[in-house]
Amino acid sequence: MSIDIGWARAELASFLKLTELYRPPDPQGGAVFTSKLSNRGGAREIAASAQIVEQILDRVLPRWRTEVPDDRNKRVNRWCQHMEAVHRADAVLLRDAEVRERLGDNAPQLSAGAMHPWAWDGARALWRSGHFREAVTAAAKKVNAETQNRVGRRDASETALFQSVFSKDPPRPGQPRLRLMADDNSDTFKSVHRGAMAFAEGCYAGIRNPNSHEDGLPELPEHEALEQLAAFSVLARWVDSATLSAG
Repeated sequence: MSIDIGWARAELASFLKLTELYRPPDPQGGAVFTSKLSNRGGAREIAASAQIVEQILDRVLPRWRTEVPDDRNKRVNRWCQHMEAVHRADAVLLRDAEVRERLGDNAPQLSAGAMHPWAWDGARALWRSGHFREAVTAAAKKVNAETQNRVGRRDASETALFQSVFSKDPPRPGQPRLRLMADDNSDTFKSVHRGAMAFAEGCYAGIRNPNSHEDGLPELPEHEALEQLAAFSVLARWVDSATLSAG
């Protein structure tokens, strides 16, 4: 897991300490009959800690907002959902490697948070609410928009845009190219750019278009959506790292 486990666990522990529940003592000279519990920490301290903890939870348990029950937030304490999610996340951080090894699945894991920002930033909000197909579509739109920004074009998009920017032809006025390597007229240069062009077409024709245009499709399983998101991350990284060649 690509995360500083020691730091993350310390942040989670600090949050649990701040949100620990207790019954405040009765005021001097009187008694208050209530079952209301209070948190050890102050409201501002807890809110500041929660800002960090939520980002850790989003990485470790991406669907915690929908999968961890929140019914006790109103009945007991507003931080109950967070506290349960923190306990779950801490167990994952502590024993993730052990569990994968014991279950015979110690293969490398793919983290959406480690993908190119154009892909993950585009998908993040929808992904966290479980709308995986829409999240991939949003990532595709983000990669397209950032590519348009990179080459300063609005007259072409998606497949047509990538066919132009990865074309092996020299740049023309209004049609700059993106070069993944120097144009030495070698077979490798031609192959790399032909492959990038075909890969981009596959991303938009084979992934983005069906996700956007087919009504009634079932929700994508998360692992399949992650694979599709990774494809757009690869494309984004090529565009972002390429050399701009203007006409």
